[in-house]
Amino acid sequence: MSKAISTILGGALLLTGVASVAQAGGLERGGYNWELLFEPGRVATEAGVIYVMPDRRIKNAVDTNPRDGRGANGIGGGATSVDETPDYSVPRFGFKVGITDDADCLATYSQPWGVHTDPGADWVGANQNIETKIDSDDYGLTCSYKFALSKGYLRAIGGVSYQELDGFKNRLVFGNIFQTPYAALGYDGQGVLSLNADGVGWRAGVAYELPEYALRASLIYNAEIDLDQINGTVDLTEIPGALAGVLRNPFVGRVTDVYGTATMPQSLDFRWQTGIAPDWLAFGQVKWVDWSVLEVVAFCPTSTKALGACGPSSPFRLTSLDLMFQDGWTVSAGLGHKFNDQWSGSAQISWDRGTSTGLTTQTDTYLLSGGVSYTPNKNVEIRAGGAVGVLTSGSYGPTACPGTQTCGTDVTYDFGDDFVGALSLSGKLKF
Repeated sequence: MSKAISTILGGALLLTGVASVAQAGGLERGGYNWELLFEPGRVATEAGVIYVMPDRRIKNAVDTNPRDGRGANGIGGGATSVDETPDYSVPRFGFKVGITDDADCLATYSQPWGVHTDPGADWVGANQNIETKIDSDDYGLTCSYKFALSKGYLRAIGGVSYQELDGFKNRLVFGNIFQTPYAALGYDGQGVLSLNADGVGWRAGVAYELPEYALRASLIYNAEIDLDQINGTVDLTEIPGALAGVLRNPFVGRVTDVYGTATMPQSLDFRWQTGIAPDWLAFGQVKWVDWSVLEVVAFCPTSTKALGACGPSSPFRLTSLDLMFQDGWTVSAGLGHKFNDQWSGSAQISWDRGTSTGLTTQTDTYLLSGGVSYTPNKNVEIRAGGAVGVLTSGSYGPTACPGTQTCGTDVTYDFGDDFVGALSLSGKLKF
């Protein structure tokens, strides 16, 4: 690959990363990135961070179940409009080694999954969510072997990932009951679900490269990751244990060990690039993620494990994460241009189909991103970029769940077309 195309491609890859993080659906945060695997040369290492600023705002909120909330009639107060999503950052790191002229391996650290919503305790929908946060760590190894094919190369790709997840959800469990007299005793009526899990997954794919034209097309499948058993606790100590009988809930007033099961989604990612004129490069991506595998994640007391399975319809279900995602699709296309031997720039437009079916604010996202790449010498590359976009409008409310259940009966609210922005900075060393 010529230096010109390599320089342009640096900025293009940065934009792909920015777009992926800024408009991720489901529980996706940083996704997977294996582009460093294609870096020519024996050794290359890259580190970067993307800072995302979503401005999603909930409005017109109504507490439709005042028994466990503040009350739509205004009892207990509470705002009807709140900011839902705080800013967040996503780091990543990769180290690639050329084992032979044809075999390469890439070790990576990333945070593929995550979510953070924090509307707080002072809104009328506190019984639906006060704060929810899920974090992940992925330690991956991806290798490839290339074969000569005509004027180019066919590359076989395979790898594995070990992932760790942890998180919590805090919400108001019994609201109005505690305004008098128990609020005066320090009880806030909140409950917290904490969880952690880990799992192993694999990936496989192919890529075709034609260096003469800077042509590359890759198709990589990431298998689903079975989290097997999710362990956690449900903390209801902010509700007086003396009310366990009145509320017909034996878990009130104590911390209960719980468990559940879930599978992180499989995905299929197609990426392409090609030189279209001297110092010009076109690139794009189409990605599908099987987010519909996550519907209702139920949690049951660990003490009931021998009595029956834990699922959405289980009689032992203590709580659940109601998601009801639909599959996600991402489509993007862009252009890159080399200005001189050190500088290049890129621009990209992208669309992400929202994964929400009525229980989240993750609707369609449209994004415009741009970036620059600076290569002061053959061993160093610095990239910077940014993006602006629109999070489209929607609403939250009653949604059909597995079986005869209806989820989302605690609160209703709307959200409009909101702004999202992102900044990115990364550096690469290659030898």
